[in-house]
Amino acid sequence: MARRLRPVGLDFVREAPVRPAFTARAAAPPEAVYRALAQEVTGWPAWFGAVTLARPTRGGAGREVRLVGGVRFQETVMAADPGLRYAYRVDETNVPGVSALLEEWLLAPDAGTGGTLVRWTFAADGPAPFRLALTAARPGLGRSFRTAVRALDARLATRTAS
Repeated sequence: MARRLRPVGLDFVREAPVRPAFTARAAAPPEAVYRALAQEVTGWPAWFGAVTLARPTRGGAGREVRLVGGVRFQETVMAADPGLRYAYRVDETNVPGVSALLEEWLLAPDAGTGGTLVRWTFAADGPAPFRLALTAARPGLGRSFRTAVRALDARLATRTAS
């Protein structure tokens, strides 16, 4: 059953009770990483293993995302700053317990390599059992993120080589 979540602003990424953040490096430049995140939304299942469907909605102002296991999200894009940041808020989901959720992808040039330093923050709120479960899930979220960034980077490298 789909549930409406509390609408939050971009400041939630700094204020949420639970906000695990992870970083990874990609060899691709920030513009290419941003394009894959924000402009090629339907391509997410090809590089983010947990994602089975991703599509823009409302003319690109929103997204519909489905994950392995049947998890569904209806989202609003909160920030789309080319080469710098992509953030979205979950408005509706079938995940029990969560009351607010915002994800932010920050991109910065990696001066040493010419690639991108990618930082993903998963900001969430819910009752104590949800917060505890999300805290316990932190290692798995980090693994999933790092694997996704590696797969995205490999995907972008094959484009560059072509």
